[in-house]
Amino acid sequence: MNSDHIFDLLSQKKLSEADAKNYWQGSFKDYLDIVLEHPEVTGTAFKRIYDMVASHGFETYIDNKKKIIRWKFFSDPLDNGKDAVFGLDISLMKLMNILKAAAYRYGPEKRLILLHGPVGSSKSTIVRLLKKGIENYSRTNEGALYSYSWTHVGKILSMENVMKCPINEDPLHLIPQEKRNLFMETLNEKLPKEKHLHIEGDLCPACRFMYKNLMEHYQGNWEKIITEHIKVHRVLISEKDRIGIGTFQPKDEKNQDSTELTGDINYRKIAEYGSDSDPRAFNFDGEFHVANRGLIEFVEVLKLDVAFLYDLLTASQEHKIKPKKYAQSDIDLVIIGHTNEPEYRKLQNNEYMEALRDRTIKIDIPYITKLKDEVRIYEKDYNKKTVGDIHIAPHTLEMVSMWSILTRLEEPKKSNLSLLQKLKLYNGKTNQNYTEDSVKELRKESLREGLHGISPRYVQDKISHALIVNKGEGCLNVFILLNELESGLKHHSLITDTETKRKYIELISIVKKEYEDIVKYEVQQAISADEGAIEKICANYIDNVKAFVQKDKIKNHYTGLAEEADERLMRSIEEKIDISENRKEDFRREIMNYIGALALDGRNFDFKANERLHKALELKLFEDQKDSIKLTTLVSKVVDRNTEEKINVVKNRLIKNHGYCETCASDVLSFVASIFARGDSLHNPAKNS
Repeated sequence: MNSDHIFDLLSQKKLSEADAKNYWQGSFKDYLDIVLEHPEVTGTAFKRIYDMVASHGFETYIDNKKKIIRWKFFSDPLDNGKDAVFGLDISLMKLMNILKAAAYRYGPEKRLILLHGPVGSSKSTIVRLLKKGIENYSRTNEGALYSYSWTHVGKILSMENVMKCPINEDPLHLIPQEKRNLFMETLNEKLPKEKHLHIEGDLCPACRFMYKNLMEHYQGNWEKIITEHIKVHRVLISEKDRIGIGTFQPKDEKNQDSTELTGDINYRKIAEYGSDSDPRAFNFDGEFHVANRGLIEFVEVLKLDVAFLYDLLTASQEHKIKPKKYAQSDIDLVIIGHTNEPEYRKLQNNEYMEALRDRTIKIDIPYITKLKDEVRIYEKDYNKKTVGDIHIAPHTLEMVSMWSILTRLEEPKKSNLSLLQKLKLYNGKTNQNYTEDSVKELRKESLREGLHGISPRYVQDKISHALIVNKGEGCLNVFILLNELESGLKHHSLITDTETKRKYIELISIVKKEYEDIVKYEVQQAISADEGAIEKICANYIDNVKAFVQKDKIKNHYTGLAEEADERLMRSIEEKIDISENRKEDFRREIMNYIGALALDGRNFDFKANERLHKALELKLFEDQKDSIKLTTLVSKVVDRNTEEKINVVKNRLIKNHGYCETCASDVLSFVASIFARGDSLHNPAKNS
């Protein structure tokens, strides 16, 4: 390989078919052929953005008896999930319903869409996704859009020979007003209703100037203008090139200038064209002009000076803007603003903003309140690929997610329901006492959940800091990170209330207790993971249950003598799953009936099929073996060789079955050993579910 070969690769001597289409040019008549075949090219900005999202498909699921649509586009398939949004399916459904209604001209197309929520709730990410999506969509056949240039006009109008439409408007605007109804009727009679054409708006001031002067030159011969001076071309939306995407961020009140939105006079061209009202001497580079045919983002829109509101209201309601010294320009764009909670409250209390409130559709973008979705945020950023040089211990991201969500939840009104139980219900862990209907009730009584609490950004900052500080340790565990979160609260810039800080620290204690229960159970599982031993205990239990139910005796394997069923053995297992004394006979009969039903079908009983019995057998085995393993000797650091071998077996099971590394497996064994050393009881999953 040499430089010539590399240069040939870079030069792309032959454009691909897709590239060729992206740079297509043709006559106005050629464009009409495209319109007949693909009428969607004339669609509005709302229609184009809705179609773009919908083109990626969707899936439905049921959440607490409510049908939810998950739009796949918001998982960021264009960038391998880089800007994926998690846990906001309901809010995104509302956004898509608004876009769809606007696409069909039902009213929302005359409104400003306002994404409202606390800092760090993905408002900017959603807009960034839409920008990225519409850029990509404009390069596909389905999302193609077109504009035009004025050509061969230099000699006639004493100017440059070619002038592109400065706002990339639809070529159909060139059709005279008096001919439009006939044109649309002729085309629409051949199209299904949902694809009917609508020509909205008129030529921008610069193109109107060209059109008017050429009509005078050709004495009203429209066909001559269209065939000799109009060249239609493909438009590729690009934020970097300022085509079809605009962004406006308010400065401080003294420096805000409306020309940033509506464009300004080019004083150097006044001398060339002789008048400051000649549209050729105007820069159509305001954000509204730039965003035509696409979308404009207003960052912290409610910080706009009141003087800007007139431009914003006219742009949203009338789809028109008024440049200085020029007639109104028609624009076609989606206006999306976003703001936080304090700014929105200020809007509600400002009577001068009443007109804006009336023309705004608000969509709440809250923090996530489902544990599994919050975990996905941090797993996306902190995983083996991104932080491969340091191991993140199991449950670490889960526990920090649990804490962040607890700060966002409102205290349940039911006295017998804790905040942690509420979190688990929201995460899908219902039971006989709290069903899906209960979760719906909890949601209804807590309408402001997710609009306050800890931001994911705070958690991400603390994870990043902990990773750097503990880089040489090789492993980041739960306690390191929870302590990092707690110490950071002292200097949190957005949490100044002492009572709130105290509450958040208490929630960290709740999370630590939950983590204790989880790791105790995992260690118990690792110790009692000998399936052969469990099968022996199970066989012994079933033999005794059979003898008990059938009022029979059981043969002692060692003495060979017939003995009564071992009540002590059976109760030691049943108590692990809270089978009371007065329920024991019913439970044992249920077991025997189940075994009998399996036998009739020619199947054998498998203890794994009965989850409750399986857990009870694991706990029984753990209880029998924990003393022989002498886990508590880890606390004293004095471990004999036999015990060390047994502990290594348990450690390897934690590594193999639960994702621990050598470091965090040792840490968790020592931690659980300290718990047992202080006399804590076994973890019973039946009690903690």
